[in-house]
Amino acid sequence: MLWIKAFHIISVITWFAALFYLPRLFVYHAMSDDKVSIERFKVMERKLYRGIMMPSFVIATILGVWMLQDYAWQAYAGQYWLHTKLALAGVLIAYHFYCGHLLSVFEADQNTRSHVFYRWFNEFPVLILVAIIILVVVRPF
Repeated sequence: MLWIKAFHIISVITWFAALFYLPRLFVYHAMSDDKVSIERFKVMERKLYRGIMMPSFVIATILGVWMLQDYAWQAYAGQYWLHTKLALAGVLIAYHFYCGHLLSVFEADQNTRSHVFYRWFNEFPVLILVAIIILVVVRPF
């Protein structure tokens, strides 16, 4: 089980790296006005989402469910910190797929939002990360 937990943590770290970086690319993409930069950002965003973000999300999810079925649910089913953590993970999954939607918007050259929106949007996973770490480590309830 420790191997599963280790690889789950590695995949979560990789997923979060991509969750932090893709919206940052959206910031720069929204600021760009020349064709060469716009096309470069499209390639970078697509490769990041499909090559790193999606595989690490899938691995993190599979290993998380594996641990939940094998160990955590029996041990912590009555503790609400786990339920809250899982709900926040669900919010993060929705954020992940919304990033995929935004990727499609940029690919179609139909972005209407400013770089300021994406700067704020980029901060959201930080709040979720802080909350999840506190829930898992402190287990406040």
